[in-house]
Amino acid sequence: MSRKIKIVLFFILLVVPFPGMTQGLYKSTGAEIEFLSSAPIEDIHAVSRKGISVLSAVTNEISFRVSIRSFQFRKAKMQEHFNENFMESHKYPFASFKGNIEEDIDFSKNGEFPVTLTGIMEIHGIEKNREIPATVNIQNKQINLTSIFDVACEDHDIEIPKILWRNIAEVVRVEINANYTKM
Repeated sequence: MSRKIKIVLFFILLVVPFPGMTQGLYKSTGAEIEFLSSAPIEDIHAVSRKGISVLSAVTNEISFRVSIRSFQFRKAKMQEHFNENFMESHKYPFASFKGNIEEDIDFSKNGEFPVTLTGIMEIHGIEKNREIPATVNIQNKQINLTSIFDVACEDHDIEIPKILWRNIAEVVRVEINANYTKM
């Protein structure tokens, strides 16, 4: 078989799904991700409702991705400084997590399950291994995942000028709320 035919077949296999290929896959296209920087002078709070996540109930793999520019602040100047000075969203447009749910869950049964997500978080172009506590709530085949965890700015080379130490926290609290639908 010629190389050209092999390449065409390879791309067809990538594009055409096989029956059952998406079995056990769930997606969330409007995951809410918010963060709070609590500092002595002021709290900085932002929310994005544009997080994307995919969850495999078969392999326990999970991934998240959010556009840095999708975070909304109550003050336009905060949003501008966040994107230009701290997150450099023109160079690092996304934050992401790719990993696994460590615990085995029967996704066909109702219940609330505390879990640990282990994997690699990338923020500001820096990848870090993370263990993140989360809760999976299943009710009538509807899956919801919530999590609250901290991110240290220095872990991702996000520089806070010393003059602003009273305005911006060195550790930011992150909250995630994702509702999944079957793919």
